[in-house]
Amino acid sequence: MMPTPEIYTLVAAAAEGERELTAFDQALLKAGVGNVNLIRVSSILPPDAQFIDNLELPPGSLLPIAYGSISSSEPGAVISAAVAVGIGPERNGYGVIMEFAGYCTQGEAEREVKEMVTEAFQYRGRELKEIYAIGAEHRVLRCGCVFAGVPLWYR
Repeated sequence: MMPTPEIYTLVAAAAEGERELTAFDQALLKAGVGNVNLIRVSSILPPDAQFIDNLELPPGSLLPIAYGSISSSEPGAVISAAVAVGIGPERNGYGVIMEFAGYCTQGEAEREVKEMVTEAFQYRGRELKEIYAIGAEHRVLRCGCVFAGVPLWYR
């Protein structure tokens, strides 16, 4: 069983590559999570997880992360990805993470994830105190990728 993460941050980046997968890899590097192995998780922020500005991740680590990403090889297309974290007012309460990626602007992607966080708190019957969001937008030249994530880590 993996331990429960204690800290988190929000990351987002965009990149071009010769291929969609290399664009994705470059976006991960720009976001600061390119030299680790991503373990995609769903949408719950652990209770008492603390936000930090920057994670120091040993290369090759297994990183739990909720993320949204989209790659495209359609020149001129605008692609965006965003994530949002919702926090309630109660102490020891868990948060909710939502992610989105699509053919849209960064503003549209960020609005979408914020609306999803609000909805998730509503149907859980919980009060929402704060929402934090981050996103990235990119106009594709050849092969582009956008990535936004909430990496979860340990002290």
